[in-house]
Amino acid sequence: MNAVSGAIAALFGPSRPNAHRRAYGPDLLRAAAILLVMAWHMPGPARPEPLAAIRPFGWLGVDVFFVLSGYLIGAQLLKGIAAGNGVEFKRFWASRALRILPAFLVVLALYFALPGFSDGKAIQPLWRFLTFTMNFGLDYRVTGAFTSAWSLCVEEHFYWLLPPLVLVLARFKGAGPALAVGAAVILGGMALRWGIWHGPAADPATRPADFLRLVYYPTWTRLDGLAMGVLLAAARVFRPAMVARFAPPWLTGPLGLVAAAGTVALCIRHADGVSLDLTGAVVVYPLACLASTLLLCALLDIEPALKRLPLAPVTVVAALAYSLYLVHKPVQHMLRERVGDGVLHGWTGLGLYLAADFAAALLLWLLVERPFLRLRDRVLRRPAPAVVEELKRAA
Repeated sequence: MNAVSGAIAALFGPSRPNAHRRAYGPDLLRAAAILLVMAWHMPGPARPEPLAAIRPFGWLGVDVFFVLSGYLIGAQLLKGIAAGNGVEFKRFWASRALRILPAFLVVLALYFALPGFSDGKAIQPLWRFLTFTMNFGLDYRVTGAFTSAWSLCVEEHFYWLLPPLVLVLARFKGAGPALAVGAAVILGGMALRWGIWHGPAADPATRPADFLRLVYYPTWTRLDGLAMGVLLAAARVFRPAMVARFAPPWLTGPLGLVAAAGTVALCIRHADGVSLDLTGAVVVYPLACLASTLLLCALLDIEPALKRLPLAPVTVVAALAYSLYLVHKPVQHMLRERVGDGVLHGWTGLGLYLAADFAAALLLWLLVERPFLRLRDRVLRRPAPAVVEELKRAA
């Protein structure tokens, strides 16, 4: 077991000996998030009964990713503010570019250059992907290939908007302005979704597609998780004693599970899970993100205990999460086209799909992700251990 753990650490751990190891708490949520997303996209014949029961909620994995991103990126920027270093825009954006763009551009090139590498019949114009605007007006019935890139668009918009916002809010004394902005984003999103649902999304005949186009994909309706993650980061950076006193893990953990159960209860009445009624459209996203935020807060506090558990395999899934997110849909589609549902059904099909997904993700990680992460470490290296630690965790 120690030999296996050592091999995993060597392959997926920090690229430099003095860098901080990956954190199990965020990795647990990251691994759960990507497995949920993969369950959501898994072809129907390869869904054993347990997976079929989970599948309607798989799309919620994206909201877990948003909370993690909000927390990790927020902590990175806010620790710089707390240390008196301000916000280094060029360094931050260069770090994000080296993290996100290489693997994304490689997979995007495969979609446009390699015949058969697809997961739909049509794809949006290349410039929409390169400008991260493909999530605006996205109709999966017309351009259904590589629609999973919608969440990367939301992330990119977040990367551009958060640093200047943090710099502006840092000029104020006290937490009031930051809390007001966070509340405005969350409550404003709820109000916006309420208003949109009463428009075209209220028509039962076209609701699934209109709901995704108007509510599910656009950036302005999906900021709940990012905002909650940043607020959690701010609380833990600037008010750690308050967090320890009023949000201990024995409280945040159970509350997070209760919020998760409430999310499931609101989603379970919908056949496909993702096209929600009015109450779901308004409440499900913030409730799901609150669950993830509370669970993340609890996991961060019990990190010392997690390190004593045999969770090395979680590191593998978490480290491959981004590559898995990019390749699992086209890989599953190509495998299904070539082998067929006659073989790819039940547990056998599930095993073959997962094997293909992880093999493709590992290849993308080894050839693209890891080299560019190491390049990022060399190019952006500096002696601030806290910043380096957060950069590694964000990876």
